Amino acid sequence: MAKILMPLGDATEALDTFYPFFRLKEAGYEVVVSGPEARLYHTVLHEIPPDSSIPWDITQERPAYFIKADIAFRDMNSEDYAGVFISGGRAPEYIRYDEDLCRVVREIAEQGKPVASVCHGIEILTSANIIQGKTVTTVAKCAMDAEQGGGNYVDQEVVVDGNIISARTWHDNAPLMRTFLEMLDAASA
Repeated sequence: MAKILMPLGDATEALDTFYPFFRLKEAGYEVVVSGPEARLYHTVLHEIPPDSSIPWDITQERPAYFIKADIAFRDMNSEDYAGVFISGGRAPEYIRYDEDLCRVVREIAEQGKPVASVCHGIEILTSANIIQGKTVTTVAKCAMDAEQGGGNYVDQEVVVDGNIISARTWHDNAPLMRTFLEMLDAASA
């Protein structure tokens, strides 16, 4: 069974994480969750409240489910994985500084394996230095992160450029996962 790496940290977005986690398992892949340490992590619901009677201009976070990391970033080896899925939420803002995480994401990309990112996950792709000259998408408030990483930001549901696939938010999970699974299946054929 091919392994897919899913790096995360505290405040990873629940829908950005659990939908792909279970969808990949359903498709027959082993999902290996990694974090700064192999321990339990807190996910969050990460959205601007839809109730217009409550003025709130920025993303609000509420506690959600927990997820356990199987391994620490320092113990990852890019050769072990057929691809990587990077979810959003606030976690990427903090874990993007981890040199082992950036190294493994960069190696997976350099090996031509599929690299998927949703929402704030673009911050890790930028830190891993793998989107220069690539067209990518992300949540609009992270467009600057994409551009500072040398990427060409577009506001589209899903964007594929080479082996990099990106999506804006969890609202795009279905087309993101459909495309990511097609890429994984093609790479393993």
